Amino acid sequence: MQYKIFSLSENALTIDFGNEISVDFNEKVIQLDEIIKKNNFAGFIETVPAYSSLTIFFDLIAVRKSFSQFPNALSAVKNHIEISLQNLKQSKKNKARLIKIPVDYSAEFAPDLEFVAINANISTKEVIKIHTSQTYRVFMIGFLPAFAYMGEIDERIAAPRKETPRTNIAKGSVGIAGKQTGIYPLESPGGWQIIGKTDLEIFQPKSKEISLLKTGDLVKFYDINQK
Repeated sequence: MQYKIFSLSENALTIDFGNEISVDFNEKVIQLDEIIKKNNFAGFIETVPAYSSLTIFFDLIAVRKSFSQFPNALSAVKNHIEISLQNLKQSKKNKARLIKIPVDYSAEFAPDLEFVAINANISTKEVIKIHTSQTYRVFMIGFLPAFAYMGEIDERIAAPRKETPRTNIAKGSVGIAGKQTGIYPLESPGGWQIIGKTDLEIFQPKSKEISLLKTGDLVKFYDINQK
């Protein structure tokens, strides 16, 4: 297994499995994240998973006090990560949840649907058909609370981010950026191409899990206007 471990700061280490969108790499990130959370160490603060990397934040002083046999805190945490990686080889993959999300692709909720269609040289109906025909993986949560980066979309409807981001995108807006698709869980500025909207509550601050979606989930969009 190939990976790189490097310091992000004096109190954070990142393990990177490879600089690409990969289900295999992302699965390793999820499994390692779970192992470290279940077997954390004195001074552990939190983990932040991304597409193909995991960052571990820790209390520098607490780690130094608890692991004085190491020359510094970074070395101590690196050792813990490497031990966790040995358990990774034996870890079983979790069964992914499938979550179906209703989307209204009507023009009033899809200001960029026509742009995506023109960019792809197909009709707007075909864009919707392609977008709803695929099952997407949640690779990471970020940018906003509960904002799920999902992929990969069909190359035919891949579209660049807007050159000038909007100052206000409605909560529930479904967008495309490059080969990713995502849902704005809150009203926010943003530069993704908006092709629809869902009324499903993605951000759930009063729940134990504030995000409806979590890393590793599978998502299927469906058109509420399709009969």
